[in-house]
Amino acid sequence: MRYIEAGRSAELFNGFVRWLTRKGVSLWGAHLVAVRGRKSGEWRTNPVNPLTLDGERYLVAPRGHTQWVRNLRAAGGRGELRLGRKVKPFHAVELPDAAKPDVLRAYLKRWKFEVGVFFDGIDHTASDEELLRVAEGYPVFRIS
Repeated sequence: MRYIEAGRSAELFNGFVRWLTRKGVSLWGAHLVAVRGRKSGEWRTNPVNPLTLDGERYLVAPRGHTQWVRNLRAAGGRGELRLGRKVKPFHAVELPDAAKPDVLRAYLKRWKFEVGVFFDGIDHTASDEELLRVAEGYPVFRIS
């Protein structure tokens, strides 16, 4: 299962984005995803870039099967998107790999400058076949 842990510089950057987002400032559309921990039951937060595509909203995990992804699965897809004092509860449904190429392509087109390093040379110009080949390593959730 693909999972890239955040290094020291990424932790510092995510801490800065988390702090700004808690204050209500969104960098490039960033929100905090809040999900109850699968062991502790306490709320855990992580910066994410929600994507809107064809009227649907999605969360993509560019680092793979991260802790927030595992917690979201364990919580039955229930979580919150937070920006400052605004809290929007959501229910997430994980997409099968076959449904991911268009979402991954749009996500990369929008945020390649920030997350492209996690896609091993794949960008928004990749073919459906290339995106399908790597889709298993990138969890994608439709949220409502």
